Amino acid sequence: MAAAARTMPVRRALISVSDKTGVAPLARALADHGIEILSTGGTARLLRDAGVPVIEVGEYTGFPEIMAGRVKTLHPRIHGGLLGRRGEDEAVMDAQDIPPIDLLVVNLYPFEQTVARPDCMLPEAIENIDIGGPAMLRAAAKNHAGVGVVTDPAQYDRVLAAVAGTGGLDDAQRFELAVAAFNHVARYDAAISNHLSARAIDGEPTGFPGQFNATWEKAADLRYGENPHQAAAFYRDPQAVAGSFAHYHQRQGKALSYNNLADADAAWTCAGAFDAPACVIVKHANPCGVAVAADLKTAYDAAFATDPTSAFGGIIAFNRPLDEDTARAIIDRQFVEVMLAPAVSEGALAVIGRKANVRVLEIADGPVMPTGWRLQPLGGGLLVQDQDIALTGDQGLRCVTREPVDEALQADLDFVWRVAKFVKSNAIVYGREGRTLGIGAGQMSRVDSARIGVRKAEDAGLSLNGSVLASDAFFPFRDGIDQAAAAGVRAIIQPGGSMRDEEVIAAADEHGIAMLFTGMRHFRH
Repeated sequence: MAAAARTMPVRRALISVSDKTGVAPLARALADHGIEILSTGGTARLLRDAGVPVIEVGEYTGFPEIMAGRVKTLHPRIHGGLLGRRGEDEAVMDAQDIPPIDLLVVNLYPFEQTVARPDCMLPEAIENIDIGGPAMLRAAAKNHAGVGVVTDPAQYDRVLAAVAGTGGLDDAQRFELAVAAFNHVARYDAAISNHLSARAIDGEPTGFPGQFNATWEKAADLRYGENPHQAAAFYRDPQAVAGSFAHYHQRQGKALSYNNLADADAAWTCAGAFDAPACVIVKHANPCGVAVAADLKTAYDAAFATDPTSAFGGIIAFNRPLDEDTARAIIDRQFVEVMLAPAVSEGALAVIGRKANVRVLEIADGPVMPTGWRLQPLGGGLLVQDQDIALTGDQGLRCVTREPVDEALQADLDFVWRVAKFVKSNAIVYGREGRTLGIGAGQMSRVDSARIGVRKAEDAGLSLNGSVLASDAFFPFRDGIDQAAAAGVRAIIQPGGSMRDEEVIAAADEHGIAMLFTGMRHFRH
């Protein structure tokens, strides 16, 4: 039989925070409940200026802050008050004059924000490594049977409500706060380890860290993984930038699945590659239709027309707020699993509401291109690489054929090249005037991808005459050029770099096709 839950009263609180958001109202409310407030340095000054009665830690311990604040809370009267076991250590605490500290409110020096600045030097990074804060957090969290520990201003209201209601925190509340504190310290230590183990003694970067530490917060348990027999969950990077997929807010629809999330992220990232209003339709992690236009409805119509069969049950992302007319066109035309946009109008929501299961996601401030590292788990290991952000090599675009590239053709080539970055290799994208016409993805040979793209266009009733083609990597043989010419392609964009480049260029000249080399490959596995 489970033991009855206990509420431990809060009589004394120690508050020492780097992020001072909301701390003065918190301390004032605690003091109004008769709770004694201990504090340090800048936090104590802020509370005193706000009219909150506060005892400085140096006064409390009888030992002043020293070494420019490096040593202030590392004292037995502090750690004994946090670690003393209620019901077991009172005799020792009384003998040593160590009153219990029932609530700890601490967040840590802004190490990550500091080292994110381009001008941050190693000495400044070192000074922003908190010592006393993590020690206190670990002590309070370890002793959560008697102590509450608060690490985030978002927790303040719940803690105050508990104190106002019962005078303290119950077992479940203290355990939840303790777990959050251990997680807070783990993220902090991971950031320090990652930063320092990727630098030399002079602070210069040395590459990827010698030890890679990743900390993620579980956002949701999923119904299952890629298949029903696999368990799954979705985790968020707490440092994910605004506008990235991790910040999605679901406005309607049934629970998201593992595959929904993977495909939605692929669609959202691709939509972020375009400045003009864009629509991206994804199926099984591959774009099956992409278009840009003056408005979303026109972009959606063109993207859908690329491959109506694959668009069925797809994921649709927009880089502009979703309007009612576009939403109606989608709902009237096709089955869709997920729609994503930076915002969704109330009119659009009302239309989509006719299909209650359709998931609608808003991601404010986005879409944005990915930041940080791209991770790929292997059996017992992890691949880590930079994100694929750039479009071309250092030399930029280079026309290598007799046939020149005019401004209109350049715009078409830029469009299909951006799409090709998000298509699984081997990737071939046919397009014209800001829309895809046929996409060949994920084949073992490049010429097969080229053939599939042609067949997709034929199936959709779209002509490739006068179109352009993008290939994510070089053509190893002229057969891909011959295939493109037979389909009516006018220009090709590709990285170049094959030992048979001269043969490929000669084939393009033979067919009167213009060709740009980008000097940069965009494999996507």
